[in-house]
Amino acid sequence: MKRLVTVVTGGSRGIGAAVCRRLAADGHDVVIGYVHDTKAAEAVADEVLQAGARGIAVRADTSVEADVDRLFATAEQRLGPVTGLVNNAGVASPLGRLADTDTADLRRVVDVNLLGTLLCCRRAAQLMTPRRDGVIVNISSVASTLGSPGDYVHYAATKAAVDALTIGLSQELGPDGIRVNSVAPGLIDTDIHAATGDPDRVRRVGPEIPLGRAGRAEEVAAAVAWLMSPDASYTSGAVLRVSGGR
Repeated sequence: MKRLVTVVTGGSRGIGAAVCRRLAADGHDVVIGYVHDTKAAEAVADEVLQAGARGIAVRADTSVEADVDRLFATAEQRLGPVTGLVNNAGVASPLGRLADTDTADLRRVVDVNLLGTLLCCRRAAQLMTPRRDGVIVNISSVASTLGSPGDYVHYAATKAAVDALTIGLSQELGPDGIRVNSVAPGLIDTDIHAATGDPDRVRRVGPEIPLGRAGRAEEVAAAVAWLMSPDASYTSGAVLRVSGGR
């Protein structure tokens, strides 16, 4: 039986960490890509090991081509052929109108959320296509269709691009036996809200969601795990909203 080896970018915290834990429980060996917090990434790797799978943490900025190449090379050298990719790494800038957003913030959001996802998808495709096997799940956002006016329309624009990438790449790689899907979370209780300058957002906005609350990272991870599994063997090019009805 082949080993499932999945690269999860942005895997040291929030949704990414929950995805790592869930995939490990489902039998995946996991490569935890991260940028800053080595201690947190290694803690997730320990949780993966405790779940009975192999886990390694690899520092890599997904917006840097050399880092992406090294991330996948390390995965293949230490764990074996990569069979899955979860493009979770993403950033958002301080909340505000586009007219007031710094160019540096615009550039970083585009570089990580879009270019980084493209670079990782490209490297995964290069490795998976000759093997005619693999699964890619991109983490998008309901912002891709809501637009996020007054908050971060540039972030929403990158996530809309990720959904377009998902649809096009699923058709491009489908004949090679590779499935590509997106998960689009809504309001999820993670530290991204504090990072954008609105730490109270979950408490304030949660009751406005049709289901009456914010989501949990584990609920997003469950959707990712399904898309990675044989149960989703005929699902490709889908954008699965995990948003409490929003």
